Order: sequence, then C-alpha cells, then structure tokens
Amino acid sequence: MFGVTCMDFDLSQEQSMIVKMVREFAEGEIAPKAAEVDRNARFPVETFEKLGALGLLGLPISEEYGGAGGDTISYALAVEEIGRACGSTGLSYAAHVSLGCGPINYFGTHEQKEKYLVPLASGKELGAFGLTEPNAGSDAGGTQTRAVRDGDTYVINGSKAYITNAGYAKTIVVTAVVGKDERGKNRIGAFIVPTDSKGFSIVRTYEKMGLRGSNTTELSLEDVRIPAENLLGSESEGFKQFLYTLDGGRISIGALSVGIARSAYEAALKYAKERVQFGQSISKFQAIQFKLADMAMHIELARDMVLKSAWLKDQHRPFTKESAMAKLFASEICMRAADQAVQIHGGAGYVQDFPVERIMRDAKLMEIGEGTSEVQRLVIARQIGC
Repeated sequence: MFGVTCMDFDLSQEQSMIVKMVREFAEGEIAPKAAEVDRNARFPVETFEKLGALGLLGLPISEEYGGAGGDTISYALAVEEIGRACGSTGLSYAAHVSLGCGPINYFGTHEQKEKYLVPLASGKELGAFGLTEPNAGSDAGGTQTRAVRDGDTYVINGSKAYITNAGYAKTIVVTAVVGKDERGKNRIGAFIVPTDSKGFSIVRTYEKMGLRGSNTTELSLEDVRIPAENLLGSESEGFKQFLYTLDGGRISIGALSVGIARSAYEAALKYAKERVQFGQSISKFQAIQFKLADMAMHIELARDMVLKSAWLKDQHRPFTKESAMAKLFASEICMRAADQAVQIHGGAGYVQDFPVERIMRDAKLMEIGEGTSEVQRLVIARQIGC
C-alpha cells in the first residue's frame, strides 16, 4: 500500500542557483509592491515581463521550445519563492506555466509547439487554460461548451468561468464537447484558441476576496472558428489530457500554498519577537510558541510532499495520488498558518497595516482552486482503491 522510494533531499547545484535567483528577484521586485497590487487589484504586467526576461515563464519547458529546460522540482521551488513574496503573482505565474503552457507542452505536436508554445515559454506571451464553466466546476465532465467540426475548422460556442490570466493571455487552451461516446458520455477535446479570434470575448473580470492582483475572468466563445489543426491530440483525449494537466497543476498549487504559508509564518514570527506584553515579547509565551512550532512543522512536511510529487513527475512515474496529497495538505496548512498568524497579531492582524490580513485572504483560494479539498480527498480515495 505504501510505496518506498529513494530520494536525495539535497538540491542540485542548478536547483540551488535557481532558488537563489528567484528569491532575490522576488524579494527585490515582487514583495515591495505586493500590498499595492492587492489594494488596486492590479495585474503586474511589468513583473511578468521581467520574469520572462529571466527565463522563468518557461522554466520547466525544454530549450527546443523556448524554455529553460528545468525540472519540476526547480519549478515548484520557484513557485514557492514567488508565492512567498506575493500570492497574486504566484498564482498567475503557476497558472501560466502549469495550465497555459502545460497542455501544449504535454500533448501538442511539434508544429503546435513551434507556433504556440515557443512564445509562451520564451516569455513573449501569457497563456491560460479554459476548463471551468458556470455549470461545470468540480464536475468538469459536465462541460457544456461545444466544438463542431466544419470542414478544416472547428466552431466553438460556450462560456468559461474563473479563468486565470485570460484577460492578458494571447493563447488559451479550451475544453469543449465534440460528441458522445458509445456509452453516451461526453467526448471532450482540448483546443488551442488565440484570444484575438473573432467571437472570443472577456465578459467580465471578477472582484475577488483575495489574490486580487491575479487576473480572473469569465469569457465567452460565440462561433469562434479555429483551424482543425488546433485540436490537441484526438477528439476523445481531452478529458484525460486535462486530468493529467491538473495533476501537474496541483504540484504548483501545493508549492504556492507552501510559499504563502511561509509568508504567514515569517510575519508571525517577526511580530511575536517584537510585540511586548507583560514585560516580555510574546514569543516567550508557550501558547504563541506552540502556534509557531506547528506552523514551522507543517510547512516543512508540506514542502516535502510537494517535492516528492515533483520528483515522481520528473521520473515519469505515477504521481496522481501524491500530487493530490501535496495539494490537499499544503493548502489546508496554508489556511491554518494564515489563520494562526492573524491570531498571533491580535487586533493588528485584522487591519491592513500588517501583511497577514492580505495573506489570509489569499490563502483561502488554495483550498478551492485546482480542485477543492473535497475533490482531492475523492482522488486520493480512488487511488488507494476505495
């Protein structure tokens, strides 16, 4: 039941260099404007231009297609560092790489990669992934968007909801029903859709509780006509494709959760050492020490699970169960860490003078996006044979 694997817990020299580079960039360029980005709900275009120039927007993509040729572990560590500095930026970064680039990287032909992946991985464009719909959230198999073959084109009609980066993306991979299989179930295909296509429009940009600097939109496709060659794989492979894409995406959300949890823990630790009550810093009180000890422990455990799932993916081994576990545990300890950080700050944690107020709002989405905690438990249950 419980597999035994061999892992080297030391980072390679290349991985360590990537962490150092990303941390320095995140602390110098991202963290100083995190509060402003959140307050104004501003997508930091300039940050993503710099991330592209550093080669980070295609970090785990092969150099052949414009990427940096890094592994999944390096990518997860990069997401953690960016998320630690700013949850909004971390989410849009993870969505671009895992969801915008991922499906094309995993399932695209050489020609599709040359045309669409290279601009994304090289940092010239942003990507997005259109899966969720107003009536198809956790039940992604209930997709209602339709794609109809018309000669050498497909005509797509439908809508997508809660799509990250779509307002700034040049390319979006969209799932759509193309027919029924022999059992009467929807056959779902995945299609590369340029966002300048006629009939593609952003219906609205959501005003969110947290992660306000990450662009999240509802979009509409009305008779959007794309070349038939923009289909990824076959008409019946879309469901399996997005399940695999989500498996990889859960590693990145787990890493983002670790990063946000770290920011909560570090802010709480700093405040506890500085805040004096009853003649001493509150870090000397056991009640506060236990909160901080639990936060430190949970963050370490979550990171280990995230990196294990990333390692399995790099080894081309099954990682569905592990990525679900990593995402579930990391997201829930992230929310717990944020909650306890606010508690340690007391009244100061409830106002915008301190970052933990923003961090707590950001943390909640970790338990929802890329599959809710309930969905993760369902995935794990199926993987263990329930």
